[in-house]
Amino acid sequence: MINDGLLKILACPACHESVRVEGEKIVCTGCGRRYPIRDGIPIMLLDEAELPGEGPSGAAGASTDPDTETKVS
Repeated sequence: MINDGLLKILACPACHESVRVEGEKIVCTGCGRRYPIRDGIPIMLLDEAELPGEGPSGAAGASTDPDTETKVS
């Protein structure tokens, strides 16, 4: 669990907005990036962040083109 005092001073390194805790992630209230919490320590590195809509598998950006019905990235 992240200390409330620490949470109040943390900010997203990408957009500098405030963050909140959701499960085992720190989530930016602005851009939606999700930062992992490991052993109670928030890892606030852009390289470690999941982008909005991206799951842990890194499948963001993949979608189906309705005209060709093929998967595009």
